[in-house]
Amino acid sequence: MLIQRDLRRGTGLRMAGAAAAVFGVMTVVSGGTVLFGGDQLSRLAGNVVSFVLWFNFLAGFAYVMTGIGLLFARGWARWMSIAILIGTAIVLCAFLVYVSQGGPHETRTLVALIFRTGFWAIVTSTALRAVIR
Repeated sequence: MLIQRDLRRGTGLRMAGAAAAVFGVMTVVSGGTVLFGGDQLSRLAGNVVSFVLWFNFLAGFAYVMTGIGLLFARGWARWMSIAILIGTAIVLCAFLVYVSQGGPHETRTLVALIFRTGFWAIVTSTALRAVIR
């Protein structure tokens, strides 16, 4: 009952939106640093999987936009969160295929993709249960 009331008032939705926006900024900064920080930073990153890095970097902008939409309880943000969740799950599956074929990678990439997928599952679930204009 309390959780439902919080979602109706938008507390859970605002928390999810704020978390998504902050996560998005962190994603853009970290991805941009590896992509545009030069050879030395790229080497420090290890076995980067390019399609995962580019997806995460570009998705970071969508994270911020979706987070702001959720903060203001906009209906389109629901659809964006669903799209981000599906896209992230597809990239996770593609990464698993890449790894199964012997592609060089870092274990932290797998952990990060699992975390991102779970994070967006929670955000999307919150958005779908909340009352949005």
